[in-house]
Amino acid sequence: MDGFEEIYEAHFRQVYRFALSLSRNELLAEEITQRAFWKAYRAYGKFEGRANVATWLCRIAKNEYLLLLRKRKREASEEQLRDTAAPGVPGEDEEDRQSARLLQHIVHGLEEPYKEVFLLRVYGEFPFARIAQLFGKSESWARVTFFRAKVRILEQVKKEESK
Repeated sequence: MDGFEEIYEAHFRQVYRFALSLSRNELLAEEITQRAFWKAYRAYGKFEGRANVATWLCRIAKNEYLLLLRKRKREASEEQLRDTAAPGVPGEDEEDRQSARLLQHIVHGLEEPYKEVFLLRVYGEFPFARIAQLFGKSESWARVTFFRAKVRILEQVKKEESK
């Protein structure tokens, strides 16, 4: 394995959390993570080290998520996708589910790079330095972009709540 097992152990949790932030579904996040590590394992000999290993793995996971999403769109109706992406949690009341769906809708409606920076920071728990590295920007850029994403989300929430 030439050290890949150590990479798997060191980065599995972070890649899984990132996949979960994208998919909002534990089973799907597990599948995305497995696929990402399988592809990374097969391509490990070609990894040039220009990016941080965790960044490389999360990029592969994001690509796997997008592939699965396209596949699901071909196979399912739009309503089924919404139900799969935001299942109710037992014991959660209807108002909480509506708030969660609203927030998910707002976050996924953000323009790039705000959406990806927000997801990486909040759900992937990436430090600003790593987000900056992923985008090839400064840490200050990552902080400002994250702040602007939060402002946009709050503005949308207020707008939706006032309807």
